[in-house]
Amino acid sequence: MILAIDQGTTGTTTLVIDEHACIVGRAYAPVAQSYPRPGWVEHDSSQIWDGVCRSVRQALAATPPGAVAAVGITNQRETAVAWDSATLQPLGPAIVWQDVRTAPRMTEVETTGHGDAVRAVTGLRPSPYFSAGKFAWMLEHVPEVAAARDAGRLRFGTVDAWLIARLSGGAHLSDATNASRTLLMDVETGCWSKDMLQLFGIPAESLPAIVPSIGRCAVVGVDAPVSSGTPIGGIAGDQQAALFGHLGIAPGAAKVTYGTGCFLLQHAGGTRPPDVEHLLTTVALGQPDGLTYAYEGSVFTGGALVQWLRDELGLIDSAPEVEALARAVSDTAGAVIVPAFTGLGAPYWDPDARGAILGLTRGVTAPHLARAALEAIVHQVQDVLDLMPALSGQLLVDGGAAANDLLLQLQADSAARTVARPADIETTALGAAYLAGLAEGVWSSVDELGSLRPAPDLFEPGLETLSINRPTWRRAVQRTRGWAATPNGA
Repeated sequence: MILAIDQGTTGTTTLVIDEHACIVGRAYAPVAQSYPRPGWVEHDSSQIWDGVCRSVRQALAATPPGAVAAVGITNQRETAVAWDSATLQPLGPAIVWQDVRTAPRMTEVETTGHGDAVRAVTGLRPSPYFSAGKFAWMLEHVPEVAAARDAGRLRFGTVDAWLIARLSGGAHLSDATNASRTLLMDVETGCWSKDMLQLFGIPAESLPAIVPSIGRCAVVGVDAPVSSGTPIGGIAGDQQAALFGHLGIAPGAAKVTYGTGCFLLQHAGGTRPPDVEHLLTTVALGQPDGLTYAYEGSVFTGGALVQWLRDELGLIDSAPEVEALARAVSDTAGAVIVPAFTGLGAPYWDPDARGAILGLTRGVTAPHLARAALEAIVHQVQDVLDLMPALSGQLLVDGGAAANDLLLQLQADSAARTVARPADIETTALGAAYLAGLAEGVWSSVDELGSLRPAPDLFEPGLETLSINRPTWRRAVQRTRGWAATPNGA
């Protein structure tokens, strides 16, 4: 058996996968987010760990002791965690990838002429999205973090590093896919960049060692929900794990994960590709013999928009209900939702954008807003697809919102391309399982894994049509740009 831990923004999913690549155990534990100020998003790192423990125990309930051959880990990526190396206790709240408190610092990086160097070294752009600014903010504003640095006990890391530390009893490791999302790693060498560490004031000794995404890197310790001595054999950030879960290892293969946000990755091969304006260049996987690369575009609010309809507006009782509500109408009655709750990602990269509903009339009803929400998700994904190099084959999809047939049919129409949804949309966790299983010899090759996968569901273009066209969408987006940059949006 392989145990796969998928620690995401809203919860932790744990799967147990057998040698036939079938899911034989599954559990989920929610994770709370807090919003202490506008634009701030935080987690309690201890709650993350507690949720992992609960979900692992539940998933393993029917598994014989000692049956787990390896653990794979995948995680929300840019979320920043600080902890004490001696006690393994967090030093403050984790700052979530959606958080925009460091926007002024990133603007300063650009205006002082460092933006080009950041892009050249890291493949990324100065943005509050990434971890480096969050680490720097903690050093400046959280006394416990500064004290741990002075005592030589500070540990910084993304969520994978936090989980490895807790599972192993103190190992300080992160894989290349997660490290490539910090603004601190040289994307060509796969090592921490001295120039970026100096730019953001991050002590090198606080950061984890960077290891390959596939291969044994640590073993489980005694105070963990998995048997002591079990190897940890696969680590990848959630989007890279999802691409691998689709077995998208050939250049041109592209996937969209419809999660809290929407994330598009297109495999770009074994050498760093030319930069594409408004896209990110990131690591697809850290292999034992080097790195592979991908283009990425990040949409900050995807499935979270449906959660907003459910939790804040009360239009639905559960997320799956949005499809039936949206199907009750054939258009949005002119309403356009731009869900810039925490700014806009690719291709706009505007942390000061804020959400808006435009085109409202008395004729707009709950079903129209539900359809407008789905169309907003599709348009945001299309904004990124428009920037990508030519795709090869079908557009691969996964994530919780990919269960929505109407959403995928609209996406197929917008992209004019067949959309392929796997039989199980937990592709992120499966990707982590595949990495760990290959590392420990449970499967011999990617080809063997491919032979075990059932055929996907296909959505062909031309069966549904967006009611909001692309020019109207772009006009609506422009109305939201820079809103938070001036007092009261003046």
